[in-house]
Amino acid sequence: MANASVIQGNFIKMVSHKSGLSPTMVNSLRTGILSLIGILTFLLVWQSTANNIDTSLGQFPGPVQVYEQIGNLVSDYQREQEREAAFYERQEERNARRLAEDPDAEIRFREYTGQPTFPAQIITSLKTVAAGFLLATVIAIPLGIACGLSETLYSAINPVIQLFKPVSPLAWLPLVTMVVSAVYVSDDPMFAKSFLNSAFTVALCCLWPTVINTTVGVGSVNSDLINVSRVLQLPTLKHVQKIVIPSAIPFIFTGLRLSLATGWMVLIAAEMLAQNPGLGKFIWDEFQNGSSDSLGRIMVAVLTIGFIGFILDRLMLFAQHRVSWDKSSVLK
Repeated sequence: MANASVIQGNFIKMVSHKSGLSPTMVNSLRTGILSLIGILTFLLVWQSTANNIDTSLGQFPGPVQVYEQIGNLVSDYQREQEREAAFYERQEERNARRLAEDPDAEIRFREYTGQPTFPAQIITSLKTVAAGFLLATVIAIPLGIACGLSETLYSAINPVIQLFKPVSPLAWLPLVTMVVSAVYVSDDPMFAKSFLNSAFTVALCCLWPTVINTTVGVGSVNSDLINVSRVLQLPTLKHVQKIVIPSAIPFIFTGLRLSLATGWMVLIAAEMLAQNPGLGKFIWDEFQNGSSDSLGRIMVAVLTIGFIGFILDRLMLFAQHRVSWDKSSVLK
């Protein structure tokens, strides 16, 4: 392994010297080429495998069929946008005629209730996972810091963490649904119950990685820093702010990245099971639809879920780069 690293380093230096590019640029170019080769290989294997799989809904979709369905989904979105614009235009014309006939007439404005489009389902899922993740973060980081600072508190709470950590979202969802239905009763609700059901389920499942990693990070603070804090007689809150949190940032963000990935996976499963709006419901509806285009559309959703998960992880990594004092501690 070490020899391979040396050979790779020498190769990069040689190419850099001959091309006039910096070693960093050569390494980035090499990584990009290898990534492109990997993607092209995957697409070729996918297409050749898909050609040999026949299902009850037709042939399994390959990259070509998925690309066609992306175009169809874009067309569906554009048509739905045109219908929505036409709906509001007719409504405005109708209200204008009524006001012209009777200036005191009561005007009613109705919201357009057309078929949810694929982009709308994506936005719904992103809003839901954001709400659940933020709720979990607000609870998990202070709890993890408290557990890391107090061995007594950690010993008391750890059994609860270990008990609920492996619980599936499919087990939480019925309980959350019943509790929300019983507690959240309003004639004019601010949030839809389906949104709360999914968000609370996400929060319950993505609490634990952040709690555990924050606890480990706080417990791993360098003893020299703790001694400095004692010498300066920093108050508890100042000690946490100036010593504990900066030192534990890498662990905290590792927990946050794991929690966000967990929450995104949990959300799709919850939307499929509870038929709540979002990408999970889109996949289930297409599966139930059973048309010749359904498998292709499901593959589009699967790739979208993976791509969004990757982007969310990169965003968390970028945030860690921004707030961490030790850039070398940031995991790739």
